Parts: sequence; C-alpha cells; structure tokens
Amino acid sequence: MVAAGAHRPGPLKQQNKAHKGGKHSGSSQRRAGGRVSVKAQPRRRIRDLSRVDRRHQALQLRRQRKEAVLAEKRSLGSRDGPPHLVVLVPLHSRAAAQDTLHLLQSQDSAVVCVNEGRAGDFALLCPRLKQRWRFVTAQAGDLYAVLDLAKVADSLLFILDPADGWDSTGEYCLSCLFAQGLPSYALAVPGGTDLPPKKRIDARKKLAKAIEKRFPEAKLFPVNTEQESSLLLRHLATQKQRHLAFRDRRAHLLAYAAEFVPGQESDLVGTLKVSGFVRGQTLGVNSLVHIVGHGDFQMSQVDAPPDPLSLNPRVVKGQKRSQDMEIQDDSVNGTDEMEEDVKVLMKADPNKQESLQSEVVPDPMEGEQTWPTEEELQEAEASLKASRKVVKVPKGTSKYQAAWIVDDEEEGNGEDDEDDDIDDDMMEEAVSQEGESSEEEEEPAEEECETMTVSECLRDDQYDEKVEEDEEMLERYKQERMDEMFPDEVDTPRDVPARVRFQKYRGLKSFRTSPWDPKENLPRDYARIFQFQDFSRTRKHLFRQIEKEETEGASVGWYVTLHVCNVPVSVMESFKEGKPLVLFSLLPHEQKMSVLNFLVRRHPSNSEPVKAKEELIFHCGFRRFRASPLFSQHTSADKHKLERFLRLDAALVVTVYAPITFPPASVLLFKQRNNGMHDLIATGSLLSVDPDRIIIKRLVLSGHPFKIFTKTAVVRYMFFSREDVMWFKPVELRTKWGRRGHIKEPLGTHGHMKCHFDGQLKSQDTVLLNLYKRVFPKWTFDPHVPEPVPWVRSESTLPVQEVEME
Repeated sequence: MVAAGAHRPGPLKQQNKAHKGGKHSGSSQRRAGGRVSVKAQPRRRIRDLSRVDRRHQALQLRRQRKEAVLAEKRSLGSRDGPPHLVVLVPLHSRAAAQDTLHLLQSQDSAVVCVNEGRAGDFALLCPRLKQRWRFVTAQAGDLYAVLDLAKVADSLLFILDPADGWDSTGEYCLSCLFAQGLPSYALAVPGGTDLPPKKRIDARKKLAKAIEKRFPEAKLFPVNTEQESSLLLRHLATQKQRHLAFRDRRAHLLAYAAEFVPGQESDLVGTLKVSGFVRGQTLGVNSLVHIVGHGDFQMSQVDAPPDPLSLNPRVVKGQKRSQDMEIQDDSVNGTDEMEEDVKVLMKADPNKQESLQSEVVPDPMEGEQTWPTEEELQEAEASLKASRKVVKVPKGTSKYQAAWIVDDEEEGNGEDDEDDDIDDDMMEEAVSQEGESSEEEEEPAEEECETMTVSECLRDDQYDEKVEEDEEMLERYKQERMDEMFPDEVDTPRDVPARVRFQKYRGLKSFRTSPWDPKENLPRDYARIFQFQDFSRTRKHLFRQIEKEETEGASVGWYVTLHVCNVPVSVMESFKEGKPLVLFSLLPHEQKMSVLNFLVRRHPSNSEPVKAKEELIFHCGFRRFRASPLFSQHTSADKHKLERFLRLDAALVVTVYAPITFPPASVLLFKQRNNGMHDLIATGSLLSVDPDRIIIKRLVLSGHPFKIFTKTAVVRYMFFSREDVMWFKPVELRTKWGRRGHIKEPLGTHGHMKCHFDGQLKSQDTVLLNLYKRVFPKWTFDPHVPEPVPWVRSESTLPVQEVEME
C-alpha cells in the first residue's frame, strides 16, 4: 500500500535510451572468429560465485578456523606438543603461592617431576588425561623475571589475596603485563577458610567486584582442596589461548637446563648448551638467537636429547612410589639420558649462517672528490690571486707563518660552530651563568672564602641529597610549565649575533606543505645504519614466507639442546641465581641497526616531567635496551615537530637508534631512579622502522609592537642589530592573534624594524618569527640494562576499586 502523498510516475515519464556498450566488444569478438586470447584468469572470482557457493565457501573457512583452534588446543601439553607452561605470579605479599603449588602437586594419577636447584619449578605429567604441564613461579618483586616469563608463558596464574586482591607491587606488575601483552590467564584465590561461611561469601563478592575493572569477565578459582585444584587445571587446559604477535612468528624457548663450556682462549666466554622445548615456529640452526637481557648470538649445532617430561617415563628399579603420586627427579632421568646417545639434529652451515654484523662500517674516503680537472685548477689559482692581501708581519716570517696571522678586525668576526646536540635553552643559561661568574671573579679573592658555624642537623648527607633532588625536579617542572605556556619560544641572545647563533636554522613558508629533502645534511651516524627500500613490503613478504614455506629445523614441541657460541659466563651465573633464561630466534635483518619509531602514551601512574634526550630503558617485544630518545608529534604529514617533553595529554612518537624489529611489537618505557628502581612512564607499540622520518625542531623569536599604524607597526626586542634584521628579512612573521606579515626595513641600528601585516595589530599582541632545523637522535644505544631494585611492597596504596583498565 502506497503512503498518502507519495509520488507515483505517470504515463508521461521520461524514458531514456539504454546504453549500447556491447557494440564494440561484440564486433571485436566477431573479428576474433571464436578464438580466445591467452589471458590468465583473475585470482579472485568471488563475484562469479553463486549464492550457494558463497555460503559453502564461508562454511568451509569457518570450519577450517575452528579445526585450527581445536588442533592448537589439543597439541598444547600433549605428547607431540610442548608442555603447557604455566607461570605463577603472586600479586600480594600475603598470597599463599606455596599452598597452591602443593595442591597442584597432589593430583591423583599424576607424576611430579621436580627441577632440582630451581625453587617453584616442577612438571606435572598426567598420562590418563594425556596432558603435561610445567609450572614456574616468578620471584616476588622481580619485575624483569615476571616480564621475561610472560613473554613465553602459555598461561599466567595470578595468586590473589582473599581480602585485598593485590597490593602496590601487584598493581605495578599488572600495569606492565597489560602493556607488554597478556597471554591466557586465570585467577586463583587460596586461603580464606578461617572466615565464617557468611563472611567468606561477602569477601568473595567484594573481591569479584574489585577485580571487574582489570578483569571484566574473569572467574575466581578458590584453591583450598584437591578438587578445586583439579578444576583449575581443567580450566587452564581447555581455555582459549590468547596470542602475542611478536612471539608467534618467532621460535622461542624457556631453558629447562643449561650447561656452560668455557672456551679455549678465555674462561669468561664459551659455549652455552641450553635445553628446552621449541615453541612458536620451527627453529633453524643457521638463524641467530637473542638471549633476553644479554644480546644476539650464533648457534653451532642443535642436539635432540631424550625428553625429560615424557608422558611414558621409564620405570627404574628401586624407585619408590607414594600412595597418591609418583615423584620423579631429574637425577633419575639423568641416568636414562646417559644410557641413550644424544642425537645431533643439525649443524650450522657457515655459508648459510646469519651474520652478527649490526652496523655498517663507513668508508672515510667514500665522500671524497675525484682529481680536479685543468679548468678547476686554473679557477682555483685565479681565486687565490684575487684573495691575496698585504699584511704587516715581523721580519723573517715565512709565508706559511704569515698565513696564520689574523688582523685585529677579523678577530671579532669569527663564527663559532654550534654543536647540534646542545640544546638552545641550555646554551642561553650557560651564557647567563658565564656573565654572573665573570662578575663574581672581579671581586677580591678574600671574599670568596669565609668561615661559618653550621648546626649539626644540616650535616646529614642524605637529607642534602634529597633537597638537591627536589631542586632538580622543581627546575624540570618549571621548564615543562614554561614550554606549555610559551611553546618553543627563546630569547634572542645579546652577546652573539642572531644570524650566527641561529645559522643552522631556516624559515619555511608553510610547515605543512614546504618541501624538505630527507637526504639533506645527514649525520655520520646514518652511515652506520641499515635502511629498507620499502619496509612494509619487506615485512609482508617475510611474514608470508613464514606462513607458507616450511623451514628446516627443530619443529614445535621438540626437546632440543642449542649450542650457543661466544656467550659470556655472566649468562650462566644469572641462570644459576634462579633468573629465567629465555631465547628467541631472530628474523632476517633483526640484528641490524636502524632508526626505530615508537608510538607511546604516558602511563597514568607517573606524571614527572621527562625531557627529550634523557636516558630511558626500552622493553620492545623481546628486547630491552637503554637509549636517549627524541619526542615528536604523531601526524600524517611528512614533517613532524619536535617536542621537548613527553606530554601527558597526547600520544607522541619516540625515535631512537636500535636493532630492527618487525612490528607488531609492544614497547614499555622505564626511567631509572637514583636508588636503582625503575618507574613505568609510557607504554605503546612499534610504529615503523624509518630513518627518513623528518623531525623538525622549531624556535620562536618574539618581539613586541612599539608603534602601531593601520597595517604597519614598528617592532622591537626581536633583534638587537641592523644586520640581524636584514638577515631574517625574507622570513614570514605571524602574531599570537592570527595576523601575518613580513619585515619591510630596519630602523636605526638597535634592532627596531618596520613590519607590514594583513591587518592592524593590537597593543597586547606579540610578533613571532619561526625558525626550523632538522634534528637526529643520539647514538646512545646500550643493550646491557642493569637489573632494577626489587619493589618494596606496601599495602596502603590506592584501593583496588580505583584501578583503571589498560
């Protein structure tokens, strides 16, 4: 039924001719005489499929994805796959992690394999369920151990306190884990049985409400009996696995055992034999491996020792079996391993092995010119004759000595070269401090020293150190506040001409549209790095090869021993101390240095000012290193403005020299305190590997209108000499109230200038002149990061209800 008032076409409706598009194609087909041209069929023929075929294709894809998920779930912890790696993370000082471990070990029809010498590290074998688990306990307060274990863990088991959930250290640990990437997890709550049943239910409801913001759909598992621990194990085995992109495309393993063989030349460097289960991807012997926290290394061979966590362990005579479980030590397995020969799977091929070269060795003669031609020699001789002058010299002075004698007039015109790395504000402060110190030096020396009586309370060195830290922090807060109020504004120096002080800067008609050559005036450090012709294409090609091609090597789930060459003995010492030893295989080119750009945002737990070029600690994917980064705005333009501070209210791009890493990869930025603790200041992800990303530093010179006319004004205090006004005359002016103009002419000799604008100025307006210079990061990359001081737990922190989800 047509609605009232609707328009209906009548008999006089205009009828247009149909388009005769097939005439030309039909004539060409007739001329072809039935012959079909040799042309490949298009790859995608989705439009040609019928409705039934499209439905059938979607059903097949859905079935394939479902089967892939089921196959992954079945292989994890099975006979053919690696053991299900579960990392226990206690989030509270009162969390009963040991009680949870004892309950997990007391499973019926399960074999417990204890890893000797490593507390809280054991395996649980269940032949009836055809499952095997490996449980590793992270050391309380050791942030790096928690992050390293979370990089390779299949599941995280958070141990909560039944009353408070987690404390300040647990909150800090959760923030870092969410930023790095959280694998599958479960929440266990041991204890709480001493409360009455009614209060126990209320406490559990309160705890469930408190964890909603961090874990919206999580389920709490009480772990007080063997039956509850069995339910927890079943949940860990059947839950959906969450993937971390940076580890799924690389082979990785957590060391189960390690042995160090000293080298022939030195006992400090040798071969490290690391045994563990391969995870992620197939591990090739010719690729490089990265030991987390220690660097990149080559492998010499890969062995296949017997599996110590086999679901069908050999029964050894004399082994006692308890009533409810069988405890199988590694020492017993060791006798079996001695009986069975270790098989060598593969050895490294020097012709195919990846090189450890991380930098390009620049040739100092590469930029030299060729031998000059005759015409160039004649021009040089003519210019030399034209530049000769008569100079009064002492009697007996040679021509070589006379060339070094400078007239008095030329002494004042020498231009001092400015270092790119010196900040402009720092230079101005140094100039002012030199002026103050010169005035102090003119005073008599007797007044410089005087005796004073100091009270005992002021002799406390620790108190003085705290006061100095407070003063430094106050100065940083002032600088950050000034940069927010007057962004990029600097005072024109009085003792140095502005054309000399800002000689490396240039003016731009438009910051957005004006061209800037990315290959212009590159620093010498750019000769040491590698650059891709097309990084995104290389990344796609590499990932496509990983998905389609089958590489030769140790498959996922194999228990192997890697012979890692030229490893320092400190790696083995840290493993003996109980710290986890994690290895990642590197993709091609990932050992080479380049310029990495990270997109980060400030973490809400830290608001201290962070200045550019300060040393920060980076956790990028599986790497961690120290560097002094640059901060810049995140825009879609080809030029990006430098930011002097890491802002609290916006996402910024952090640029450093670092080894190439293929995204996606998470990044965490830490800042080290004076006491050795590390503060999380920002989190984000890897944006790109691009040395051509242009970071522009802006300087703003300000002046004030002295006399205002209709469209002209006399401006002062921007420059202090006539020559400076003439030098910066081509640069466009703008005002804080939106006027635009240019310099017409200088007035007098003290820097006053007549300026023309597109409208009349206000008396309270400020005239600005923008100058720009490209900046580059410092080469401060250091792969050795000191271990942080463990966090001191405190229960009087923000309540759990106020925790915001990452």
